[in-house]
Amino acid sequence: MTQKNILITGCSSGIGLDVARGLQAQGWRVFATARRAEDVASLQAQGFIDALQLNVDDSHSIRTALHEVLQRSGGTLHALFNNAGYGQPGAVEDISRQAMRQQFETNLFGAWELMNAVLPVMRRQGHGRILFNSSVLGFAAMKYRGAYNASKYAMEGLCDTLRLELAGSGIFVSLIEPGPIESRFRPNALQKFLQNVDIQGSVHRDSYEKQLQRLKKEGHAAPFTLPGTAVLAKVEQALAAAHPAARYRVTTPTHVFWYLKRLLPTRWLDWVLNKAA
Repeated sequence: MTQKNILITGCSSGIGLDVARGLQAQGWRVFATARRAEDVASLQAQGFIDALQLNVDDSHSIRTALHEVLQRSGGTLHALFNNAGYGQPGAVEDISRQAMRQQFETNLFGAWELMNAVLPVMRRQGHGRILFNSSVLGFAAMKYRGAYNASKYAMEGLCDTLRLELAGSGIFVSLIEPGPIESRFRPNALQKFLQNVDIQGSVHRDSYEKQLQRLKKEGHAAPFTLPGTAVLAKVEQALAAAHPAARYRVTTPTHVFWYLKRLLPTRWLDWVLNKAA
C-alpha cells in the first residue's frame, strides 16, 4: 500500500510538533515545516528527514516548499494540516491596522494561499484531507483577543464555504478547535503584546496588567489545559474517517462554550465570557 503523506505548517513546537511526531510514528510520511531555518534543522535532527522551510507569510516560500514536497512525493499529497499561527493580544481599539494585517497574514491568508495551491493536486488525484487549526475563540469571542478572535472566526466561515464547494470531490475539510493546549502560544503572544500594543498609554492599562501576569505565568495559565497529543487524537480521527466531521472540538472549555453559545441568550453568554477572560 502506498505510504500516505501529509504537509504540516508550524512544526517548530507545540501542536504542530506533537502532531508531526504522532503521525510519523504511525507510518505517515510527514513533511514537517517551520518558518526559521534553525527550526528546520532541529526538526531534521529529531528524525524528520522531510522537514522543510515554509513561511506562510511569504508567497514565494509557500510555492517553493510545496514544489519541493511534490518533487519528493511524486506529485501526490494525501493531507494538509494548516497549523501555523499565533495570538495577538490587546483590546480592539489598541490594535493597529498593521498588527491586524499581520495577524491575518499568518493565521488566515497564508493558510488559504497554501490550501489553494494544494487543491489542484488533490483534485487531480480525486481525494484529500485539508485540516485547519482553529480555536474555541473561532466561535466564542473573549476580550483582549480581538485580532485572534477575528482571524479564527474568518477561518471558520471560509472553511464552511469551502466544505460546500468541495462536496462530491473526494476532498474533505475539517476544523480542529482546541481550547488551552500546552505549547509556546503564551510566550509568543507576550512578545506580540509588548511589540504592538502601547500598554502604559492605553485606557485598558489596569486590565493589561492582569493579561501580562497570565502571559508570563509559568506552567498552565488556564484550567483544563491538555497536551498537544489531545489535538493529535482529533487529527487522527479526521484523517481516518470515511466521512470526517466538519469540526473536532478539543478540551473541556471548547465543548462547554459550544453548547453555551447555543443555549444561552447573548447577554448571559457575554457575562460568562467576561468571567472566563
